[in-house]
Amino acid sequence: MTRVTVHTPETAPKESSNELAALGKQFGKVLNIHGAMAHSPVVLQSYVALQQVIGDYGTFDARTREAIALVVGNVDECTYCQSAHTVGAKAAGLSEDQTIAIRNGNIDFDDKLSTLLELTRQATANKGSVKDADWQTALDAGWSDTELTELSTHVALNLFTNYFNHLLDTDLDIPAAPSL
Repeated sequence: MTRVTVHTPETAPKESSNELAALGKQFGKVLNIHGAMAHSPVVLQSYVALQQVIGDYGTFDARTREAIALVVGNVDECTYCQSAHTVGAKAAGLSEDQTIAIRNGNIDFDDKLSTLLELTRQATANKGSVKDADWQTALDAGWSDTELTELSTHVALNLFTNYFNHLLDTDLDIPAAPSL
């Protein structure tokens, strides 16, 4: 059971209520993660701010963003995020089998994406460190150094939500990701 109150826009602190209402509208309901984040305005506002910056300046399409999130969630063993981003990845055009392959690290359907996700897996598992050869492989596959730099923000955002879910033991209120 989630360790804190899962707020609605009506019960949230006033500094969280508008953002929580907007997230509820975006997702069709207030998700448990967002309602729990609303408990602390600094948490919800940080999450919203990172999402906004990515939306305003990010270079990755939705499919790539969701694939990154699936890798981070898998490496970090976040059930909630793997589930949420499986839903998001399917909405962004990936099949369920592809979401499983991404989580398993067996991406055979997109060589360019595979190189980016290998860096994502390494960065998540190794506190940001990646192998020089794999960085170069990603560049050779067509990713720019701007995109590879941006990857750090996506990893950080997803670690933020993963750690939040681990800390608060967020109850799953969306379809569970397929077992691996």
